[in-house]
Amino acid sequence: MRGLRRLAWRGKFGGITFRKRHSRDQFDNLEKHTQWGIDILEKYIKFVKERTEIELSYAKQLRNLSKKYQPKKNSKEEEEYRYTACQAFLSTLNEMNDYAGQHEVISENLSSKITAGLARYVQELKQERKSRFQDGRKAQQHIETCWKQLESSKRRFERDCKEAERAQQHFEKMDADINVTKADVEKARQQAQLRHQMAEDSKADYSSILQKFNHEQREYYYTHIPTIFQQIQEMEERRIVRLGESMKTYAEVDQQVTPIIGKCLDGIIKAAEAIDQKNDSQLVIEAYKSGFEPPGDIEFEDYTQPMKRTVSENSLSNSRGEGKAEPKFGGKAKGKLWPFIKKNKGSTPEDFSNLPPEQRRKKLQQKVDELNKDIQKEVDQRDAITKMKDVYLKNPQMGDPASLDHKLIEVSQNIEKLRLEAQKFEAWLAEVEGRLPARRQSGLYDAQSTPPVNNCAQARESPDGSYTEEQSQESEVKVPAMDFDDEFDDEEPLPAIGTCRALYTFDGQNEGTISVVEGETLYVIEEDKGDGWTRIRRSEDEEGYVPTSYVEVYLDRNAKVCVTAGEAGRTVSRVPRALPAAPDLSLL
Repeated sequence: MRGLRRLAWRGKFGGITFRKRHSRDQFDNLEKHTQWGIDILEKYIKFVKERTEIELSYAKQLRNLSKKYQPKKNSKEEEEYRYTACQAFLSTLNEMNDYAGQHEVISENLSSKITAGLARYVQELKQERKSRFQDGRKAQQHIETCWKQLESSKRRFERDCKEAERAQQHFEKMDADINVTKADVEKARQQAQLRHQMAEDSKADYSSILQKFNHEQREYYYTHIPTIFQQIQEMEERRIVRLGESMKTYAEVDQQVTPIIGKCLDGIIKAAEAIDQKNDSQLVIEAYKSGFEPPGDIEFEDYTQPMKRTVSENSLSNSRGEGKAEPKFGGKAKGKLWPFIKKNKGSTPEDFSNLPPEQRRKKLQQKVDELNKDIQKEVDQRDAITKMKDVYLKNPQMGDPASLDHKLIEVSQNIEKLRLEAQKFEAWLAEVEGRLPARRQSGLYDAQSTPPVNNCAQARESPDGSYTEEQSQESEVKVPAMDFDDEFDDEEPLPAIGTCRALYTFDGQNEGTISVVEGETLYVIEEDKGDGWTRIRRSEDEEGYVPTSYVEVYLDRNAKVCVTAGEAGRTVSRVPRALPAAPDLSLL
């Protein structure tokens, strides 16, 4: 009987020990596998981060490359970009700049859509994994505790059974011995009964604990562990799905910018196809043509006749007239043709008289345009200072009007100097245009606006083919400076140069201002000159100033904002002489 109980116990708990160890091994394996999965995610995050850094670096290098080969402003390189081949190269640089921008977009999207999201997910995954394995360890600890209780009750039951068996044997031995007193036999019998009772109690306790353990073991293997394993499996499957989605997003980020990159490349192809070699050749011709008439045939000189050698009147060396003596160098006459004459070395004359007629005309026209632009800038600055002075007069707390007088005088002097300089170059330009075979007139200098100047310079051709000016006190050009201040006093209202939309409501309470309502559309007749105010018009009789920051301006780039003084060829601003005072800025 005792042997059967012992055999039954050993068979049952041998399986318990095996299953317990096996479940612990599975938890260890799963823990290693899930940690490996997290390592894979972190490795992928690192890979994407390095890709974003590469894209940023590549974009930066492309931008620097494009910037490096951009033409410098106000340099000879900028003039070269008139040619279609150079324009195509400039378009290539601009497209490469946009191309670099798309790589920056790739970097930003990879960082925002993959790196940041995966980093957060990895932290959440670590927390979930920790929680799942904590639940598994708790379940393991609980079943191990139950198993230890069962082990303890089993040992106590075994010990009590052995004690009861020894007590029974002792009682039987005492009972068979005739020399033992009856009292000793009775004592041995009571001891045997006590041991049997303790064995029965241990048996009952062991049976109860065994039933409880079996129940806990079924819960552990059929409920707790499957649930935990299922949760770990779902967690691992979500990790795999998330990794796959990230890889898909990785490809989609590139696909999204591929059409734009294709447009950049198409732009480069289109620019290359727009190269026109004929146009570039024509530009070279226009840039370097001299304007000289080809020389005539050279007449035959008969040395057999006792007559003075002559040079054909059609020769270029005598093209300036008959009354001019033939230049001599070292006692020998040289009738050189202009295309083969070497130019004088030294500083360039102010009137560009060392250049051929066509080139000289272009240089003079360019100089006149530059001077007119400078004049317009100074006029705009004078108008801005005048408006500021009016504001100071209306609002003395904003500044002292007298402090601007010195600046006004200085600007006026600059305007006068520039105008005199412009008149000088206009006179030279008129002379050159009058001397060209086919007279070329610009928009600012036509036959009516610029009369021919006959006494500004006596032009002659030097022996080496260049042009010089012989000036004297009698022939010096003196154009009186005319005062244009009152020219537009009775002028018609200023034309609109664009439109604007009111961003905010403005109550124009001060003199010279106009009230506007948010969303209202009005005409712009004078843009901001740097003082923060824009002049607008609602109707023919209702106009004034509003803060530039209160409106959104849409300028018409084709609008004419300047007129030309025909008689002197000077550019004056179409701004009334007396401007209304701007409002007090401190009230805004």
